[in-house]
Amino acid sequence: MRRRHYIAFAAVIVLTIVVLNLPARTATQLKLAIGSFFLPLFGLATSTQQLAEKTGNAIVPRKELLKQNEELRRENAEMKVQLERHAEFERENERLRTMLGFQKRTRWNLKSAHVIARDPANWWRNVHIDRGRRDGLSEDLPVLTSDGLVGRISEVSETRARVVLIGDPNCPVAATVLDAQNNRVDNGVIRSGASVLNENIVELNFLSNPGALKPGQAVITSDAGGTYPTGIRVGEIVDIRPVDFGLVHVARVKLAVKMNLLDDVWVKMP
Repeated sequence: MRRRHYIAFAAVIVLTIVVLNLPARTATQLKLAIGSFFLPLFGLATSTQQLAEKTGNAIVPRKELLKQNEELRRENAEMKVQLERHAEFERENERLRTMLGFQKRTRWNLKSAHVIARDPANWWRNVHIDRGRRDGLSEDLPVLTSDGLVGRISEVSETRARVVLIGDPNCPVAATVLDAQNNRVDNGVIRSGASVLNENIVELNFLSNPGALKPGQAVITSDAGGTYPTGIRVGEIVDIRPVDFGLVHVARVKLAVKMNLLDDVWVKMP
């Protein structure tokens, strides 16, 4: 083993002497050859060092990660609020366009109003609007939306009014039933709601031709009662049933206006 070390040492010395005694040009070429042999090893070391630096930079403290996560949550919540506000603006614009279009289409003199409260004593059948005597309102004026009849003004103060809705016993409505060809098939009176659990279903009484009534037929106002003009949509027939041992018939009517979702209404002025 020791002999091999001596041989290797002697070989290095001889190689050094040879290189020193070589012409300058030949020595330079030999150095370049030796350098090119070790260059890939140097490159591998450099790449390893760079990878280690990148790995170190990629390691983020847990506290910083939690902070970034919280910021992302907050930004996401803010974005959801902004989207909801945008959707609300779109709904408001659509509502205003619908109201404006209805006002232009109708031949009546209408005044817009906003529902501001419901009567606690009769929650489903009375609402209050933000128009009153100073706006020209008076009792018994019809109240409606673009979908159909709502009811009538029952009380008026200087700045607000009480509206009694269809289905309340104090809001009888003379009505006409139309067939698919818009021909009148019967008349009746809506006097009350069909159920306290469903404010959008009312009863049509005093029918003279119940056999001609069918589900889906349109029900509109009649001027026979004197309060409402002819032609305001009320709703559609749901079914017809006999009462009082079959002596009379009553039709259930689904109202065109969802009374539980009232927001903006029109008052038909004289």
